[in-house]
Amino acid sequence: MSETPADSLIPYDEIVQDALRTVVRRVLLRIDAEGGLPGAHHFYIAFRTRAPGVDIPRHLLERYPDEMTIVIQHRYWDLKIEEGFFEIGLSFNQVPAKLVVPFDAVTGFVDPAVNFALQFAPKEGDAIAAAEPEPEPPPPQDPGSNVVTLDRFRKK
Repeated sequence: MSETPADSLIPYDEIVQDALRTVVRRVLLRIDAEGGLPGAHHFYIAFRTRAPGVDIPRHLLERYPDEMTIVIQHRYWDLKIEEGFFEIGLSFNQVPAKLVVPFDAVTGFVDPAVNFALQFAPKEGDAIAAAEPEPEPPPPQDPGSNVVTLDRFRKK
């Protein structure tokens, strides 16, 4: 018998991840049907902001270019759960925003009231939407100038 396990032709990890994402969907369906969160329950949902299908306001995408975590507790509205995604209205620094988050983009789900947490890995071959390319720096005004622009090296 070989010491190294054979590669599975069945993607068990992916199947389990999909099943666990269904848990998140079912929990959201339940709170929607019950008209809100019961007791002290509240949720932290982390997701990849550039995953296919994610739709969030530009200012949030600029602030959270890779991943963000939302809190669903007291102040949310227009929760809508579909087969592959959910929509929710939340306020960020007193500014209302509508978010559309596919369940495939979710990377974490936590309900601290009952010490429940799920962590998700990105799907195999899941393409992340490309970030907008950085603009090229303008050419120097004077070809003999020794001025070097550092804009392309600054963090935004």
